[in-house]
Amino acid sequence: MNAIIIYASAIILKIKPKTIRIIIASGIGSIYAITTYVTELHIYTSIISKVILSIIMVYVSFNPQSIKKLFKQVFIFYLTSFVFGGVALYLIYVIEPQNALIRNGMFVGDYVLKVIFLGAIVAFIIIKIAIKIIKTKINSKDMYCNIRIKISGQIVSTKAMIDTGNLAKEPITNTPVIIAESSLLYDILPKEILNNLDMILGGDLSKIPEKIQSQYMSKLRCIPFSSLGKQNGMLLGIKADEIEVEREEDKKITKNVIIGIYDKSLTKRGEYRALVGLDLI
Repeated sequence: MNAIIIYASAIILKIKPKTIRIIIASGIGSIYAITTYVTELHIYTSIISKVILSIIMVYVSFNPQSIKKLFKQVFIFYLTSFVFGGVALYLIYVIEPQNALIRNGMFVGDYVLKVIFLGAIVAFIIIKIAIKIIKTKINSKDMYCNIRIKISGQIVSTKAMIDTGNLAKEPITNTPVIIAESSLLYDILPKEILNNLDMILGGDLSKIPEKIQSQYMSKLRCIPFSSLGKQNGMLLGIKADEIEVEREEDKKITKNVIIGIYDKSLTKRGEYRALVGLDLI
């Protein structure tokens, strides 16, 4: 059960911990549970002991690099555990397994595998939906972030808006897309590309020197897009080496991202020059 909760927490946190870390953390939790069940000592059932155990399990599983990340991971771990526990109790009530009882805060009885797996699936779905709803209700003051775009070793930085409606994907690989103003990219991309976006989309490369074609053509993509004043429109996209999204004290680097090149300004006052979807935050 510990491993299931840790794994579900990792998915929600978008972390990929090493399997050995999950096994070790689960083992620590199992040793604690067995000791509590056998000895029935009060020290093992105290709130302080359980909090310390949770912190140790999270730290071993995810190896957080800061106190803030540790607290965030512990919170998600507890949230997952609470939802899982609530679902498990409900399933026990519905299924009414024989010999089911709670001892020292642990479920024991003939229900174990059925409730654990079914409870884990339901709890995971509930938490994912809840987090998605919370993310879509971000306050307007939190709707911005700083991004760093790297293409062919060249880097440009700008302020971006977190756009809950930006669901653009590269259609073949389903790669996420960031929308950026073409004027932002002149320092890192050839002007021959940026000045001829529509021609390139139409398959006309007559104004693109062969040297530039050989360097960039394999990175170019066509991105269907229905927004920014266009219905069933198309943007020229280019695969980035990586993008870094910085929001408050959190930084997230993603390597598999397409930059959709928009040939107009996104705002009248220039408050931001790119749009970033929630899946990249």
